[in-house]
Amino acid sequence: MQRDILIIEDDKDIANLERMHLAELSHKVKVALDGVVGLAEIESKQYDLVILDINLPGIDGIEICRRIRAKTNNTRILMLSSKSTEIDRVLGLEMGADDYMTKPFSVMELKAKVKALCRRMAECELSETIDPNNIIQIGPMVIDAARRSVTVDANQIDLTAKEFDLLTYFAQHPGVVFNRDQLLNHVWGYSHNGYEHTVNSHINRLRAKIEADPDMPDFVLTVWGVGYKFTEKYSKTLQ
Repeated sequence: MQRDILIIEDDKDIANLERMHLAELSHKVKVALDGVVGLAEIESKQYDLVILDINLPGIDGIEICRRIRAKTNNTRILMLSSKSTEIDRVLGLEMGADDYMTKPFSVMELKAKVKALCRRMAECELSETIDPNNIIQIGPMVIDAARRSVTVDANQIDLTAKEFDLLTYFAQHPGVVFNRDQLLNHVWGYSHNGYEHTVNSHINRLRAKIEADPDMPDFVLTVWGVGYKFTEKYSKTLQ
């Protein structure tokens, strides 16, 4: 399926390289060379995917990411940075980015990540089309797939798109233990060494939002030395 992709990148050579290779995947691709122009483009049109550099003139990528997420969870965000420290990755993810890639990167890696994000979009759209009334209830938690909303004890929980995907996947497989590589493959749609931290970051942020006490989680449990599983404490019901 053709997707509308916006590249916000101040390095013209990198931006043109990205545009050329993503166009080969039959997507419609537009480029903005600074943060101000990029943000204006986002506010004027709904994009399926934004490939967003962190270090931008005008408005930086972190602020643009924050503003996108304040508007919608439907747009996927792939953040790029020449920095490689863990704090930069976590900061981007905390603001709601779906994935992160460090410069320099290979064209193969870029295509793989874009394909994975597009595949997840298609799966979400298909699930809503097949069963728009699908609701998962686990104890005090209610997950509404059609509205992509979550409540706990009737309180609305504000999740990013990827946090919602991760929680839904866990809830659909209560008691099943997944290692980080399996979660990368099933939820993110790819498996690469070195990206397991992405799973940890998302689980930590997810717990902070859905658990009464994140240090003693009730829903997403750690299986030490193996990975994570969703609780079997409650009886899951599908409506």
